[in-house]
Amino acid sequence: MKLHILGPGFSTFVRSVRLYCEEKTLEYTHGLQVDGRPIALHGAEHLALHPFGKVPVLLHGERRIFETTSICRYLDAAFPQSSLQPHDLAHRSEVDQWSAALALYVDDRLIRRYLLLVASPLSPPRPVDPAALAAAEPAVIQTLDLLARQLGERAFFCGAQYSMADALLTPMLDYLQQLPHSAVWLEQQQNLHAYLQRMRLRPSGQAVLGRPDRDRDLA
Repeated sequence: MKLHILGPGFSTFVRSVRLYCEEKTLEYTHGLQVDGRPIALHGAEHLALHPFGKVPVLLHGERRIFETTSICRYLDAAFPQSSLQPHDLAHRSEVDQWSAALALYVDDRLIRRYLLLVASPLSPPRPVDPAALAAAEPAVIQTLDLLARQLGERAFFCGAQYSMADALLTPMLDYLQQLPHSAVWLEQQQNLHAYLQRMRLRPSGQAVLGRPDRDRDLA
């Protein structure tokens, strides 16, 4: 059964699932189409695959799995020979709790409330709201400080091995690094900045990260 990740390539969560597949060395396709047929975002076919009209959705044969953390856990269960789930219960719990926090709170602060204000994928882009931007900036700085403290001197976000948490965090940081103001904030957190560079240099990062081609991603 083929793996297909439904969603535009610029989505951080689509990139997270792609990173996870790359780390597991799984073959997959991705994009806003199914079997060569375009799927309109929020259209009837999309809503039939995800009841809230979000991305990504993983298509694996007749199975449809939505929500990024659930998709990653499914991939580990479906392809256990390359599982990225920690065996130790305490370590697995740390990965799970931080993955949930990244997908909810960190994404909200860094992406929904900040990045999308200044780098919206909409065409034409929305005008920047200076008041909203100023209100969002302190939370971005505070969150980067929190993430840097969690990372510490470890090689990966939750320890010595790559996990779902790394797949979730890396696309967010990668986008922030591409914006002038947030790049400065990120560089001030030296361990977090070095972490991002390591993730970019991994084969998975080289395959997935970088500036999106919006027209191609929506094709």
